[in-house]
Order: sequence, then C-alpha cells, then structure tokens
Amino acid sequence: MTPSSCKSGLNMNAPMRKLSMLVAAATMVLGVALQGQQSSAQDVSYKSFPYLIYCEFEGIAHAYYFSQLRKDGRAIYMTPDNQAGMITITGVAESVHGDRAGNCLNKTLKDLRSSGQAFDLPH
Repeated sequence: MTPSSCKSGLNMNAPMRKLSMLVAAATMVLGVALQGQQSSAQDVSYKSFPYLIYCEFEGIAHAYYFSQLRKDGRAIYMTPDNQAGMITITGVAESVHGDRAGNCLNKTLKDLRSSGQAFDLPH
C-alpha cells in the first residue's frame, strides 16, 4: 500500500521517520550529556533495576519502562510517549531531554522503591 492509497491520504512513513529521529537524538544526548557519570558497572545487572518506575507530573501519571542498561551502569527508562529518564544504582533519577521532571526527579532507587514508585519483576 502506498501512502497515496491510504484512505486518509496521510503519509504514514513521516511519523515513523520523526519517531526514529527523536529516539536517535535522545540517545545521542544521553551519550554526550552523561558521558562523565559512571558507576562501578562491572557488577551491575538489569536485575538490579525496576521494570517500571511510576512518576506524576502535574497530576498526570507516567509509566517509565526499563529500556536499556548501558555499559557504564546507566539505566534508561522510556514512556510510551517518548519521555526518557536515567538512573544509576547509586545515583538519582534524572529527566533526559524532556519537559516532565515530576515527582521522581532526584530520587534514588531506594527512595523510589520505598515510596511505591518502583516495580520489580520477580526473579
């Protein structure tokens, strides 16, 4: 099916290109802006991080899902609407190239777990 044959007449490839470019830009920003922050990544496993972190911003709930664990120990979380966050085992939650800091900002994993905002999968 070509874009011109869609009933709506919209080019469906444009939103996917925009999404791909947004994800690539966010990844690049993560690499540059956080390059100096490292934890002892040798012993860090994805099992050390929650599967989901729940944050609120202006009364709206956002679910940040575990996306990747970088070699330097940074865990990246993404929402379905492409907001990104980052945290390390010993660090605090940070917003990455987004406008929704919310009530997770500057909390440690321990803080997030004790406040009921971090959800782990059974091991």
